[in-house]
Amino acid sequence: MKKAVRLCSALTLVVFASLLLECQQLIVQSEGGKQILSRTDLEALPRVKVTASQHSSAPVSFEGVTLKSVLEKAGVRFGESMKGPQLATCLLVEAADGYRVVIALPELDPAFTDKQMVLAFQRDDKPLGEKEGPYRIVIPDEKRMARWVRRVTMLRIVDVQ
Repeated sequence: MKKAVRLCSALTLVVFASLLLECQQLIVQSEGGKQILSRTDLEALPRVKVTASQHSSAPVSFEGVTLKSVLEKAGVRFGESMKGPQLATCLLVEAADGYRVVIALPELDPAFTDKQMVLAFQRDDKPLGEKEGPYRIVIPDEKRMARWVRRVTMLRIVDVQ
């Protein structure tokens, strides 16, 4: 009986761990199809740390990866290919609660701007809490935080032509 209880407990732990990992997946949909990126995939990208103030509060440190690097991993091209029709391409960021915002792809390209947009997974060196994570968008220089999407689940490339 004790073995059965231990086995049941172990199986429950495995199921819980797999559900937790599934919740930390990010879907990236582009012309090349749909990719599901895990937390491990995202953490393998070059990390960035930014400091920003939320609602006039004291500065907070966020750590994550640039949106540009996430999209490049999914096959989106920047640089010299960002001209003509490509300028009418946007990123639609979707959250778990249905909230959505649009970001023009040139806003992510260093050839167009020095602004850095981050897909954050840590705040002050701790994982984001369940109310804002596992991922959120952070745009340090924006005056309004309307595009600081919490609980990001999908990044979708949309052609608006």
